Amino acid sequence: MGFRAESDPDGGRQILTGKRSALFVSVCVLPFFMVNGRKAHAAPVRSVQAQRPVSSAVPGAEPARQYSAAMPAPSRANGVIEDIRVSGNTRIETNTVLSYMVVRPGDPFNQDDLDRSLKTLYATGLFRDITLRREGGTLLVHLQENPIVNRIVFEGNHAAKDEDLRKVLSLRPRAVFSAETTGDDRQRILEVYAQKARFAAVVTPQIVRLAHNRVDVVFQINEGPQTLIRKISFVGNKAYSEASLAGVVSSKETAWYRFMGSSDEYNPDRLKYDGELLRRYYLRNGYVDFQIKDVKGELSPDRKSLYVTFTIDEGIRYRLGKVDIRSSLRHVPAQSLRKDIELFSHQWYDAKAIQTNATDMEEILQSQGHPFAQVRPTIARNPEKHTVNLLFDVSEGPRRYIERIDINGNTITEDKVIRRQLPFAEGDPYTPSYKKYAKEGINDLGFFKSVDIADSPGSSPDRANVAVNVVEKPTGEFSLGGGYSTDVGVIGNVGLKQHNLLGTGVDAGISGTLSLWQQQADISFTNPSFLDRNLVAGADIFFVENNYQTYQNYSEGRYGITLRMGYSYNRYLSQSWNYSLIRRWLGNTWSESSWYVLDQEAKSLLSQISTTMMYDRRDNRAAPHSGYYISLGGDVAGVGGDEKYVRGKMSGGYYIPLDDVTNSHDWTLSFRGGLGYMADWGHGRHDIIDNFYLGGSNLRGFLDGGVGPRSVGRPGGQASEDLLGGRFMYNASIQLNFPIPFLTDMGIAGRAFVDAGSVAGVRVTRLYTNPATAGSRYTAISGDRVEPRVSAGLGVSWKSPFGLVNIDLGVPIMRSYNDRTQLLRFGFGQQF
Repeated sequence: MGFRAESDPDGGRQILTGKRSALFVSVCVLPFFMVNGRKAHAAPVRSVQAQRPVSSAVPGAEPARQYSAAMPAPSRANGVIEDIRVSGNTRIETNTVLSYMVVRPGDPFNQDDLDRSLKTLYATGLFRDITLRREGGTLLVHLQENPIVNRIVFEGNHAAKDEDLRKVLSLRPRAVFSAETTGDDRQRILEVYAQKARFAAVVTPQIVRLAHNRVDVVFQINEGPQTLIRKISFVGNKAYSEASLAGVVSSKETAWYRFMGSSDEYNPDRLKYDGELLRRYYLRNGYVDFQIKDVKGELSPDRKSLYVTFTIDEGIRYRLGKVDIRSSLRHVPAQSLRKDIELFSHQWYDAKAIQTNATDMEEILQSQGHPFAQVRPTIARNPEKHTVNLLFDVSEGPRRYIERIDINGNTITEDKVIRRQLPFAEGDPYTPSYKKYAKEGINDLGFFKSVDIADSPGSSPDRANVAVNVVEKPTGEFSLGGGYSTDVGVIGNVGLKQHNLLGTGVDAGISGTLSLWQQQADISFTNPSFLDRNLVAGADIFFVENNYQTYQNYSEGRYGITLRMGYSYNRYLSQSWNYSLIRRWLGNTWSESSWYVLDQEAKSLLSQISTTMMYDRRDNRAAPHSGYYISLGGDVAGVGGDEKYVRGKMSGGYYIPLDDVTNSHDWTLSFRGGLGYMADWGHGRHDIIDNFYLGGSNLRGFLDGGVGPRSVGRPGGQASEDLLGGRFMYNASIQLNFPIPFLTDMGIAGRAFVDAGSVAGVRVTRLYTNPATAGSRYTAISGDRVEPRVSAGLGVSWKSPFGLVNIDLGVPIMRSYNDRTQLLRFGFGQQF
């Protein structure tokens, strides 16, 4: 007795039983399947949800009556199953098929048991069609097996790579094909494109049937345009305008100038981050009760644009009321810690400043011999007075010591290279701040894609095991470069470097530079942990030749070796020592060069010891936004060689973030300055190439070396003017870094600056300023003044695809007679 198709009286949906396939389509079906070379037509596709019959034991499932057969209610009169014969199976063993079935020989022909057997067979996912038929006392089971996936192909994808799409699929080559799994995979592909802001993407699965019951699964992809953010709105904001809040969030409205960025692409994870940025912004500005009620993104009907709405509740703004401190730390009275409180009553509540103050106090206590000290700020609101009382609660946290340190993932880098970056060792106290510094120290190596510090319980409650998990990245570098600079003209360079030689952390490299006015070659070697100690040691062997004919009447060259050594006292204070042995020469003079230059036309040997001490509290040394640094240095020449002088240098900088004023992280005000003086001893050569020079990068608006003493040319004599430099130099600069509207996403930033400085103190081999004694060699000197030269201007930096481009327009405001100026300074370069 065969099974038949019935209709569901509630929904009119056809229920397939017996010879009909139990696969049916809910919402939509797979379109245009290729069957034996012909297209099987189906309804338009949105998503594929091929379903199998489900058991009535599953909540919400359809009742088993949908699989009813054309036979009376079960009874002994219906007969007994004497035998079960299975046909149509080629890959799957008959015993395996029988094991899936509920009925067995000797059981009655019971409708419910047959329905359950049918469902169980379909649930295996191995069959695409099953027929149960009775012939006398025999139950005939005819199967059509699901095909095997031969390969999976993607067509039309450009924004997502094949390997990225394969990672999300459940289907695999040589696995059993399932229409339901194919539909699920289609949805996963759409999710990949949703993460790339392509919500209009259309994915159409197609099946190509092959011989031997195999299929190729082809995902035809129409990626569609990116879905960009058309409008960002804020609901509930009263204290700040939409424009101000739009500057806080990282998501941006689409605009033509954002073609190089991704901030205008919709990303759910970015919206969560934006919510956190808003929360931090309001908490920094006194809104303790701030809440984000909802963040919603709505697609336009054409699915090409998206409208983002942040619904917020600002609450009231609070000031700090009473600021107090309480200490339960042994031998640390609260009164002794009051000097470390950086906040005061009546200022606006600032959650970031409070947490920073607490962290600083913890670090101070830990450095003073209290490794487990913890500082917890607590607040008490007074909504009537709009104040918050702040209490710093100082106590001793749980004592935990490091039992074991495991280094994982370092396939190239030696363990000791990572361990020496850790601020702790086995047996040391373990605190959250140490964990933070450990991660920062390992990241500073630059050897790893990612660094993670994890801890787990040790053998006892006061013990912890620390795992340092890293992912290596390539540290070798071969570079070809090109560019242009107003200093040396068109530049070409080539270099070969290894920053982690054989996994030892040693930095070694060879490089060469060739330009219109400069040639340079350098071999360098640096060991950051010489003798496995807190000692950096290295050496440089170099050759340099500069042709200054564009603004000087000579060329200068040198070759030699520099030995370097440095060490750190702590995270902020470091010192370095150098010894240099350099052979120099000055040449390519001409008949009208000044006597001061002609006196230098010879070879000399420089033997010099140098040291520099640096205290650096900047947040980022390459692009500082806050903090300060102070540098003190000195050079002593005369331990052998032809030069004998002592030179001292001092410099510093202070960086002020303007986040609170501008509501942007892109504004920074900086103050920088430097001072230097050199004195001669013994009977050295007094070469002008050792003097201080000012101009160019350290005094914009003036030519390199264009400020300070210079020879005065005269008809009938040495007609040229040569820059001589001086023994005393000072300079200062105020600079405001700011974003440029509409261009920030293109990597373009602006700056405004005021530079000042001067060079004075003639330092030459002999003077020719007295006509009575110099005779025909008489050469006057001008520009020897300590009065400041001042310039002001604007600059632009562009992180272009071709490299970093810098343009500075400096206008001299105060200058001396015959100072050489340079209105525009330009430079760019790139390694590739």
